[in-house]
Amino acid sequence: MVGVRRRYQFADSAQQVVGGFLLAGPFVVTEEVWQLAASMENINGAAIVAIVFAIGYGALYKADDDRNPDREAEVGGVPLRFVSLMVVSFGSVLTLALAFDAPNTFLVEGEVLTDPTTMDVVGTTLKATAVGAIFSVVGAATADSLL
Repeated sequence: MVGVRRRYQFADSAQQVVGGFLLAGPFVVTEEVWQLAASMENINGAAIVAIVFAIGYGALYKADDDRNPDREAEVGGVPLRFVSLMVVSFGSVLTLALAFDAPNTFLVEGEVLTDPTTMDVVGTTLKATAVGAIFSVVGAATADSLL
């Protein structure tokens, strides 16, 4: 039907994964991202997470007039498509970071952190993941909307 969106399906998540991984990759292996994350405070990381959520919601529901969050399946009152988008956006970055061993490369063996503790590495990895998710969410939402 013209103008009618189909309901959320597993294929939508698959499309999000393709878009999310596509744009996440370059940021995971860039030392500058890890340096930026290491210099950020936790409040900066939280602000970036909020930005990712806002970009994702806007891309799914404000940029597309045919999609209405009130008509979609929900998980705890949150549209399933949006939950999937957030999982993909942050998950693709974290998955690539761990697959490339980026935290060890940049934070433990590299010169980004001096004598890092495990908590330093975890915290910086989470902040670097948030930075990468800014770009990943754009790719994931675009793929979901276009494909």
